[in-house]
Amino acid sequence: MTALQTFLLTPFLGTSAWLWLVFIVIVIALLVLDLGVLHRQDREIGMRESLLLYAGYFSVGVLFGVWVWHQLGAQAALEFYTGFLVEQSLSMDNVFVMAMIFGFFAIPRRYQHRVLFWGILGVVLLRALMIGVGAALVQHFAWVLYLFGAFLLITGVKMALAREDAHPDLANNPVLRFVRRHMRVTDQLHDRHFFVRLAPPGTRQALLHATPLFLALVLIELADLVFAVDSVPAIFAITQDPFIVYTSNIFAILGLRSLYFALSALMHRFVYLKYALALVLIFIGCKIFWHGLVGAVPAALSLGVTFGLLLAGVLLSLLRTRSKVDEARQ
Repeated sequence: MTALQTFLLTPFLGTSAWLWLVFIVIVIALLVLDLGVLHRQDREIGMRESLLLYAGYFSVGVLFGVWVWHQLGAQAALEFYTGFLVEQSLSMDNVFVMAMIFGFFAIPRRYQHRVLFWGILGVVLLRALMIGVGAALVQHFAWVLYLFGAFLLITGVKMALAREDAHPDLANNPVLRFVRRHMRVTDQLHDRHFFVRLAPPGTRQALLHATPLFLALVLIELADLVFAVDSVPAIFAITQDPFIVYTSNIFAILGLRSLYFALSALMHRFVYLKYALALVLIFIGCKIFWHGLVGAVPAALSLGVTFGLLLAGVLLSLLRTRSKVDEARQ
């Protein structure tokens, strides 16, 4: 066996290195295709293009799950699909926040894809760090899973009881204030640039300034970090395999970012989605304690319950808001 074959078959976080490499190559290829080919020029993305992009990313995720089934078995594939579905669902709340951030900084739609794309690179790194830490904790301290379960139960109940009009105060965000105190920031956009060099009045020396586009990117990364506090424990409650946890997370996020431009115009119709997500979190939290007291919940049942709750939330929301849509058309 050659050194290369030995390396490819060497386990990394419990999974052969070559499986990780296949995943990394697929993600890099998708990102290069997205920014380097499809969106080389900054332009506004319409609903139709957004849905087509999402369909492409979703299809790649589904096919990756089929490949996982072939390589690692049915159990791993079902856990991947459950994590894929849960992550996409929990991240939908992030669409509200992203829309608020773009609105707060008055970011034109033609530049929003650029911010979301570079935000994905940050997500890939941050999720890797969080999942690596989570995997190490679960491996060495099994009781951490019960903390995850309790956290998910509390989060689910709080989500169900949260007020509809609760919105983050972006103007007083401490991270934003820290950036403004420690960096030069322009008041206006400078096309597609995150940073520009400008000379202060009366001087010739150009100094580096951040633009509102960069501030929007910082807040979107922060929002993803906050939402990951919910979603990462939820995925670990489904499976403790770092490969399944990480790959399902990244494929879900890739798809959701492409769907942002369609969802941002439709999220007002998903009035019951919050309650469906809350029930999903409560179900996953209960599943951890059920596993410890009674026995493992079949992966197929977990996937079915999760999908059923989310589908019910979406359908009930669309029915509930259909009359308002009809009135608006008249």
